[in-house]
Amino acid sequence: METTRGLTGKGVGVAVLDTGCFPHEDFSGRIAAFRDLIGGRREPYDDNGHGTHVCGIIAGNGCAAGGEHCGLAPCAHLIPVKVLDRRGSGFASDVHAGLRWVRENQERYQIRIVNISVGSFSRRNMGENSALVRSVNDAWDAGLVVVVAAGNMGPKTGTITTPGISRKVITVGCSDDDKEVTVMGSRMIDYSGRGPTGSCVCKPDIVAPGASIISCSNKNGRYTSKSGTSMATPYVSGALALLLEQHPELSNRDVKLWLRERAVDLGLPHNQQGWGLLDLGELLR
Repeated sequence: METTRGLTGKGVGVAVLDTGCFPHEDFSGRIAAFRDLIGGRREPYDDNGHGTHVCGIIAGNGCAAGGEHCGLAPCAHLIPVKVLDRRGSGFASDVHAGLRWVRENQERYQIRIVNISVGSFSRRNMGENSALVRSVNDAWDAGLVVVVAAGNMGPKTGTITTPGISRKVITVGCSDDDKEVTVMGSRMIDYSGRGPTGSCVCKPDIVAPGASIISCSNKNGRYTSKSGTSMATPYVSGALALLLEQHPELSNRDVKLWLRERAVDLGLPHNQQGWGLLDLGELLR
């Protein structure tokens, strides 16, 4: 992995709206809070595994693997919000409620970043004026760095999922979707969502690795491999936790500009790569 200059994400809270989070040993007491909008349970759990994998990419410390399979920010603390059920399905209303809870608790848990590796490609009620987009915009306006997946509906143009179509949030695509992978049981290639949005906004904003990423599973001491923009998104969130540890004074707008200025141009169309590849060494230099 590229140099992290001794940064670990310590003191930076990352809220993860997903299927929950299993208390894997790699999180070593760093699950600062847990909110369950599906089952109302108090203790962290994940009956799907997707959310745990995402959390591991952000902040797993690799403890169960002797330091291997370490996340980007191994000392950041996590605030998982369960908004998806055991099948990985959910309602926009639960995502909206989860984002409202995060806004209400951002100071209490030092939340700087919100990771949303979920999205909808329904044409119905999912435009820029949808409740889902308004919710992520409200979180952004509250000062949170909101990082959202571009979705796996590519390669046609106009395939960014909601709420990734928001012009405010940081929308993440895969830099390596030229590799054939299995996503949700289907073999896929060139799947990363492409812009522009229905309102002609260029998206995604940035791309990061998302193919065959090994991270924590929802069984103690175990790891698993998953692929898709769901995995690229927490790569960016983890990297930004390091950046905010290094520069805690940065606003979310500053962070977005920083990403744009330091992305590595891959020579791909803008509506495929955005500003380019997130390069950790370049980001933190």
